[in-house]
This record gives sequence, C-alpha cells and structure tokens, in this order.
Amino acid sequence: MHEGARTADTNRTANLLGATALAVTDKALAGITGAAAVSTSGAAALVVLSAAPGLSVTELGRRVGLSQSAAARMVDSLEAERLVDRRSGVGRWVSVTATEAGLRTAHEVLAARGAPLAEAVAVLDEQEQAALGALLGKLLTGIYQQVGSAERVCRLCDRGACVRGAVCPVGQAERHAKEKSAREAAAPESEPRESG
Repeated sequence: MHEGARTADTNRTANLLGATALAVTDKALAGITGAAAVSTSGAAALVVLSAAPGLSVTELGRRVGLSQSAAARMVDSLEAERLVDRRSGVGRWVSVTATEAGLRTAHEVLAARGAPLAEAVAVLDEQEQAALGALLGKLLTGIYQQVGSAERVCRLCDRGACVRGAVCPVGQAERHAKEKSAREAAAPESEPRESG
C-alpha cells in the first residue's frame, strides 16, 4: 500500500471515530444531564465523589477539568441542591463528600450514561464487541499518555463495569507510567567520562 492510500485510510478511520465519538457523547450527555438535573461537570463530580469521597475542592476540580474557582462555584451549586456536603479539616482544608441524594444521583448518572453506550455496542456481535474492547483499550492507553491523568480520563466511568473480569486500560497505563518514573528516579545518573 502506498503512502497516499494509507493517509486516506487513516483520515477516513479518524473521521469515522470522530463522528462516532460525537454521536455517542451527545447521547450519553443528554442522558446524564437529564438524570442529574445538574451540569455535566456537576454530574462528573458526583460520580468522582461516589468513588473517592472527601476530596478537596481543588482536587475535585482537577479531576473534572475545572479551575479552582470554577470548581468552588460547582460545589456551591451542588451543595445548594443538597447533593454534597463540605467538611472543614485541618487548616484551610475543606473536603467534599456526596450526600445520600448525591450518591443516588451518581448512580442514576452512570445508568443514564450506560444505557445509550450499551445500545450503541449492541449492534455488534460478541466477537466484534471483544475486538472493539481491545481497540478501545489501546486508544485509551494512548489518550492517557497525552492527558496524563486517569482521574480526568475516567471522570464519568462506571468503574465497576470497567474492571469486571478485566483490567482498566487507563489505570494500567497510569501504573506503568508511575513505575517508569520510579525506575528512572532510582536509576543512577550516568557518570561523566574521564578524558584522556
């Protein structure tokens, strides 16, 4: 195959991926915001807090892709809806925890997100779903390497569904990156060569 055909095939595949990603995202987000009656970032925050309660406002914002000030406004809104509580800690530390209503909403968000995703892959047979799963795992590994944050990539993931009988590809990529960093930090620096 010559380079021009490869580029055309790559461009077509990338375009199909983009169209699919956008269509699936639109369907999933419509379900999420309908189920939560909060913003997409608010829904993501509730899902994150259901898996990791007690985060600071800053860390919660980082995980859902918001600045500290935007995260504070989002938490204010969620608190006004009685979906989260803030608790003072040591010094200026304030932790955020989902309330019972917030946890219920997080579960509703995951269900609303999961339904259109399951519907989308239902057109594939079992072999095709397995092949797609492997390809998506590979794509997510590459995306993690670009983003560098499993929490950010997986902010709306149904973690239980992801690891049921398998390993999360994003979590695995993060573990590999941390192991590589630890090895590099532990490796002795190259000693300078002596001249002459």
